[in-house]
Amino acid sequence: MAMTRDTKHLDAPAHTRGESIYLDDIPLISGTLFGVAFGSPIAHGNIRELHLNEAIQCPDVIRIFTYKDIPGENQIGGIIPDEPLFAETHVHYCGMPIAFVVATSEAAARHAVSKIKVDIDPLPVVTDPREAQANNDLIVPPRTFRLGDTTAAWQDCVHIIEATTETNGQEHLYIETQGSYALPQENQAIRVYSSTQAPTATQRVISKITGLAMHAIDVEVTRLGGGFGGKEDQANAWAAMCALACRHLRAPVKYSLPRTDDMVFTGKRHPYSADFKLGLDADQKIRAYEVTFYQNAGAAADLSPAVLERTLFHCTNTYYIPNVRATAYSCRTHLPPNTAFRGFGGPQGMFVIEAAIAKAAETLDIPAIEIQRANLICSGDEFPYGQKAVSEAHACWQKAETLYDIDTLQEEIGEFNAKHRLSKKGLAFMPICFGISFTKTLLNQARALVHVYTDGSVSLSTGAVEMGQGVNSKMIQVAATVFSIDPTLVRIQATSTQRIANTSPSAASATADLNGKAVEMACTAILQRLRSVAAAELQANPESITFLDGLVHIDGIPTVLHWKQLIMAAYIRRVSLSEHSHYATPQIHFDYTKEKGHPFAYHVYGTAIVIVTLDCLRGRYTVDAVKLVHDAGASMNPTIDRGQIEGGVVQGIGWMTMEEVVYDEKGRLRSNTLSAYKVPDIYSAPAEIALEFLHTDHDNLAVFRSKAVGEPPLMYGIGAYFALRNAILAFNPTAQIPFDAPLTPEKALMGLYQKQPTHVAG
Repeated sequence: MAMTRDTKHLDAPAHTRGESIYLDDIPLISGTLFGVAFGSPIAHGNIRELHLNEAIQCPDVIRIFTYKDIPGENQIGGIIPDEPLFAETHVHYCGMPIAFVVATSEAAARHAVSKIKVDIDPLPVVTDPREAQANNDLIVPPRTFRLGDTTAAWQDCVHIIEATTETNGQEHLYIETQGSYALPQENQAIRVYSSTQAPTATQRVISKITGLAMHAIDVEVTRLGGGFGGKEDQANAWAAMCALACRHLRAPVKYSLPRTDDMVFTGKRHPYSADFKLGLDADQKIRAYEVTFYQNAGAAADLSPAVLERTLFHCTNTYYIPNVRATAYSCRTHLPPNTAFRGFGGPQGMFVIEAAIAKAAETLDIPAIEIQRANLICSGDEFPYGQKAVSEAHACWQKAETLYDIDTLQEEIGEFNAKHRLSKKGLAFMPICFGISFTKTLLNQARALVHVYTDGSVSLSTGAVEMGQGVNSKMIQVAATVFSIDPTLVRIQATSTQRIANTSPSAASATADLNGKAVEMACTAILQRLRSVAAAELQANPESITFLDGLVHIDGIPTVLHWKQLIMAAYIRRVSLSEHSHYATPQIHFDYTKEKGHPFAYHVYGTAIVIVTLDCLRGRYTVDAVKLVHDAGASMNPTIDRGQIEGGVVQGIGWMTMEEVVYDEKGRLRSNTLSAYKVPDIYSAPAEIALEFLHTDHDNLAVFRSKAVGEPPLMYGIGAYFALRNAILAFNPTAQIPFDAPLTPEKALMGLYQKQPTHVAG
């Protein structure tokens, strides 16, 4: 099968012309009403009385909904049913929805919200996960992964290092905010346009709230203006509010959150606090590692248990450690429920092991690179969860060292630092290993519906949601490759629960694999039938029939029978030109009673070299270069994959260096505007991102052996933190820098002059 050429992102032309359809571009139906949520003004308390009289009397207000108006169950929690749509007697975080105002205009609804008053008796507010853990206020019981025997291993360790780390959250800051538009259909059905990564999850929540069966609810998504995990679970509430109002009023209802509301009402990447203990032998081999994670889950479970699980899965990153004990607590605090974010807990786990290695290197006065290189995982080594590695870690590391000439880079940095007193460069290696699959085995399934029309054009429907990552382009590429036709003959339809039921979220970096495999299966089934038709038309052996560039071949020789003629011949012969396929990832499994199994279809490896320059007078810095080698398998679309990698790198750098989520002691978000919350712009992006793919021909379970690129590249950004740390130490070797991310310019400045000696050499 010849791979269809590297297709460009199919949405690019429409994006450029401003023609792409997002939620706010859907033409409004006459009579559309607009909703706005009223959220709790405090983080924790008992509701004594809700005053709606003044609000309901405001001009153009149609109705105000509370939990009392829910015909089904007041519950939107997915993994754990602990999150009501509307607060009943208690509030658990600032912004927790209490009421939903529906009016003839958004302005009228927003004005009415300002008139709502609520009497709440305050209760103590907890924002620190360690405090919550001490109070035994946990979302789920703690979990522990074990490998070997750490207790016995400590006696074999020559060096033992202990410390604490902190990683902050991260605002998703998708360009398109949360939103939904619900339209009444006949027979009490509802169609919901939602900015969601998980149409079936949204459908399921709407069903629970409205009391309608799932078949009466159609959730449709054309594309999202970004998601990054923030719309995997947290899109459900806004869709449910609109659907609830739509069912009661039998009128279209829309709600698109303004940026500030989106930032205040929604959860972020999970902040983590952690304690580690690392033991090495005389050869810098890591013999033992113990780590305890304290996850700040926020006020409800959301996806926190699954995020916590992946933190444990990736707690040793790309290193083999024979003795591991990793324990994780999911701690309930009075913040908005934190949720999925690119990497899904993996980055938080990786940061801690990298911090442990950095601390060990500083203690032993050796480069961290030496410890990293000495402990890279090899094929056949066991992860703490029992799966055996099929490793590309050494190949990526060695290629990065050779390709980018690490000796010369280090020499140049040494010369620069010797010549510049108030400007220092730092370099860090960041190897990664990231498992691809949903860790919940049941989610690793997908379906595809393929129609071939009599003019030869092809329609695809899958459960994949396009959110800028190019998955639709890849689905078209799969179909065009299997049929060996021009990609312009293939069109992908909007994602709809009516066409493809029981979809898994577009998440876990598995979307292209799962849905691409389903498309491949459906197209292959149709192609097999077409092969028989071609054999009959050409009076040939079906075994001799192949397809290439829209022509039928016999024994590799082109015939006069082209694609469109073949399709019409199949139709005339009453051969099915449609197929609905189902794909379930084979081989994966996990035993939660033992915390062992084979949860991932495969792993993605890579190595990045990050170089920074630090202004030692002001604490400001630039990322000069990120030079990386990425394990792509056999990339089916290097153009799209390169874009995903570059974007992930910059997002990871932002999390590690400048994006600082700030809540005060009362649980109120202070970084609630783009003037208070900084994300990387073109001026703070790396001056250079050099990317080389590591192409391998090994069999894996990726579609066309093209490994996933959605989440793994974000972890390269962790290297920026440690490169900055090295630059600080080049200026002030005695600095005791806490492992506290992000390493903002303010923190860098404090590190530069902490315990500053009288004279700084160089």
